[in-house]
Amino acid sequence: MEPRVPARKGPAPAVVAGSRTAVDSGGVRGVKRLFLILWIALGAALAGLAAPIYMAAMAQAQQALVGPDYAEWETVAADIEKVLEINEAEILELERLRRQLVEFRQQFVEAQGANATSIRTVREQIDALGPVPEDGAEPDDIAAQREELNRRLTRLEGPVRTAELARSRADGLITGIDATIRDRQTAELLRLGPMPVNPLHWPEAVKTVFGLLDRIGAETMESWRSPLVRVILNDNLPVIVAWTILGLVLIARGRVWSGRLMRQLSKDEPSAGRWIASFGVSLGEWFLPYAGIYALVRAVSSTGLVGTTGETVLGQVLPAAFIFLLARWLSQRVFPRHEPRGPVLMLDDRCRYLGRLYGALLGLVVAAFYFVQAVAHDAAWSEAATNVVIFPIQVLTGLLLWRLAALLRLHLRACEDDPDTETGVSERITKAVSRVLVAVAFVGPLLAAVGYVKAAQALMLPMAMSILLLAALLIVQRFVTELYVMITGNRAGANESLVPVLAGFALIILSLPGFALIWGARPAQLEEFWTRLREGVSLGGIQLSPTVFLTFAVVFGAGYVATRLLQGALKNTLLPKTKLDTGGRNAIVSGVGYVGIFLAVVTAITSAGIDLSSLAIVAGALSVGIGFGLQNIVSNFVAGIILLIERPISEGDWIEVGGQHGYVRAISVRSTRIETFDRTDVIVPNADFVSGTVTNYTRGNTVGRVIVPVGVAYGTDTRKVEKILREVAEAHPMVLMNPKPNVLFQNFGASSLDFEIRAILRDVNWVASVKSDMNHEIARRFAEEGIEIPFPQQDLWLRNPEALRGATGPATEPPTAPAAPSSAPAMMTEGDVDGDGGEGDGR
Repeated sequence: MEPRVPARKGPAPAVVAGSRTAVDSGGVRGVKRLFLILWIALGAALAGLAAPIYMAAMAQAQQALVGPDYAEWETVAADIEKVLEINEAEILELERLRRQLVEFRQQFVEAQGANATSIRTVREQIDALGPVPEDGAEPDDIAAQREELNRRLTRLEGPVRTAELARSRADGLITGIDATIRDRQTAELLRLGPMPVNPLHWPEAVKTVFGLLDRIGAETMESWRSPLVRVILNDNLPVIVAWTILGLVLIARGRVWSGRLMRQLSKDEPSAGRWIASFGVSLGEWFLPYAGIYALVRAVSSTGLVGTTGETVLGQVLPAAFIFLLARWLSQRVFPRHEPRGPVLMLDDRCRYLGRLYGALLGLVVAAFYFVQAVAHDAAWSEAATNVVIFPIQVLTGLLLWRLAALLRLHLRACEDDPDTETGVSERITKAVSRVLVAVAFVGPLLAAVGYVKAAQALMLPMAMSILLLAALLIVQRFVTELYVMITGNRAGANESLVPVLAGFALIILSLPGFALIWGARPAQLEEFWTRLREGVSLGGIQLSPTVFLTFAVVFGAGYVATRLLQGALKNTLLPKTKLDTGGRNAIVSGVGYVGIFLAVVTAITSAGIDLSSLAIVAGALSVGIGFGLQNIVSNFVAGIILLIERPISEGDWIEVGGQHGYVRAISVRSTRIETFDRTDVIVPNADFVSGTVTNYTRGNTVGRVIVPVGVAYGTDTRKVEKILREVAEAHPMVLMNPKPNVLFQNFGASSLDFEIRAILRDVNWVASVKSDMNHEIARRFAEEGIEIPFPQQDLWLRNPEALRGATGPATEPPTAPAAPSSAPAMMTEGDVDGDGGEGDGR
């Protein structure tokens, strides 16, 4: 039910109209601003997709248009030049003139490309005629065609040259306006105003504030004395009561309802989906109280008692409430009471409570500043009164920034004490932010106290708003991470995944315009920056712009994905149905990958319109120098291609190269990775495979030979040993019977009779296991047959046994020869142990 406001005569209707305007300029204005921000964000997102289509359509449409009105342009440009010369226009007027210049410049840009197709066609026709002969002797018909084409080219290029000159003039005027506005803003920041600590200004400030309250009271009483206003109040009383009850309930219970539902969703280690649902519910802690304040504003406005001054004050309530509630919600998310996934900052419960308190107070002082600024501007307060009223807000802002910096230092100390936390980029940024906060908290109030109030505002309030924006980025980053976990179902790999990191980087890039606006950049400056960025810069004759990079990235990405899909189809679907071996299939898949990526790069460069011909000479000179320095890399690259074509080795082969045994795990363009039997990776340059010797044990098939050496004691029946060994070899399941295994009596060893089992295995990869199995079986069979496996032995021949015998005889017999004491060993020469005393039986 809408409040009824009947028409009436006299001064009272102005009050009623003013009260309804308060609704529009208060609650409705705040809501409109919110929706405007959302629409701008949505439009910015869609602009990136619609811009190429829109620009193409406009370019085609301009072909049929006459072009800009250059007469009007000359008049406008001359007037703006006079305004800049006089330098007395207000900033708002300069902004309006700048927007007018931007509109003209856009027309000139479109006019520059109006005849691009025709000009390109005529130039190609002129080039087709070839160069003009040096002696001037050219056929008449060719000369006539060349002259006609040159006249047509001049006629087509005329409007383009005019548009280029006009655009250059517009750029200069825009630059002049920007410089003028920047100089004035700088002078305003550095201007010394009334000192807020000067007691002489305090009475004026008190008088101004109480005068505002008196005017609001007087206007309210004047409206109350109007009989028609009381009638309207009685008629709107149900609506007023409804708005008031709704507002009070939402303010008092909105946060309670949201908090209760959040606790239900967040208990017992919630899943990613429940965390995201809890995050959505937490927005009620911000939105429901704001809706309650809006309802109260509507209730007050519906009374019809609000006058002009009250309308001014009431119109700033919703924007201030929006800032305060947003800051409080952000502080509750950054410093949560209970966060199952771990808080954003490593702080204990008491520090998180202080963080919530400081964050809410910071939002309150920022809201209070903008509220006072808006009221002071609309109510035409004096500069001295404004400075005195704002100064306590600035001091409190500095104090809160200092306390928040202390909390950040506690977080850094906790990270240093935690052995599981590695110091990274985020910690370094946090340390820098804490130091900047301390500096701003000290310098800001000091500047305001001495009279540089504008400079203090330009320093402290942007810092406070930047803190809020950083908090929002942290929260959105956490939301993106949980969303990734919900989609993939892999929480363990979320911290190691590249997707959340790229999302965080994208968020930082998207937030840069917000930081720029917070720190004083004008929207027109951002538009100018985007225009320059969209036009690109010339580098070596190549025009680089975001459109070029975007086109290159999209085309290359599409080609890369198509290549990977084709590789997957070949590897898993098509090639397994052919008779090619594994190595051949892998070679084809790798070759398709290299060719596909090369074609994707070439197609992306062509689609982006990048002309590399201007870099051909430079690239040629560089290639000569680089060629000498990269000979090894080039040789390895060529060798890698040869390996893929000839396929002397394939993935999965057991090879030996350079003394390294192992399996081939990957063949790349430059090198090959071999996994040894002890599970270490060896990277071998491809040139070693082409120029060196490579032993491939499994090339073509896995059949291979095993050799098992066996020694028996001298005196053993050799035929019996041969029979046992052959039975052992033939009994093993991995041994092939064609050809049959062979047992060879190799030689007479120093301590044993040496035999060898030589057998062909089905899979040579099992050679170690087969040899071990045969050894076990041989030991068992020899034990059953009583065959001895000897240990190494050596026969010792003594040249003078009598001397040794005399040394150990009775003491009463005189020695026949000098002998060493019994405790000393006999000295032996090399000939005593040369083994020439006999063959021995080995036992």
